[in-house]
Amino acid sequence: MKSTWILVADNARARIFTASTPSSALEEIEGLVHTEGRLRDYDMTTDLPGRIKNADGSGHAFEQATDPKKHEADNFARHVAQHVEAGHNSHKFEQLLIIAEPTFLGLLRKHLAEHIKTHVCFELDKNLTTQSVVDIRNHLPQYLPTL
Repeated sequence: MKSTWILVADNARARIFTASTPSSALEEIEGLVHTEGRLRDYDMTTDLPGRIKNADGSGHAFEQATDPKKHEADNFARHVAQHVEAGHNSHKFEQLLIIAEPTFLGLLRKHLAEHIKTHVCFELDKNLTTQSVVDIRNHLPQYLPTL
């Protein structure tokens, strides 16, 4: 069997597993944590938004151009994609299976290098980062796919 990584991720955590055979149990080999992904919007910003006054005296609250949580999720997706690429460049895997929270999966796809995307043989848009190894394995095909 080709060396395989199974990436299970959301905006605050990524877990990397491997399997010795297509039907074997998973073994967790690495984990990445992004604590900023668990913060509330209020905790990510230092101040409340300011107020803007119009010439007629009316006003409204100033809103940020980007959502802090989305920005942090995007940063973590970039970090995870770089970590996966480094693993591939170090010959740690030949094929990649990805299970990720749907929004995070989209961000991850955006940041994965094209040559890494060719090694992805399975994707599942589900958040399983807090599940046990057995539960994660149950969401994968009985026999892991190969390229």
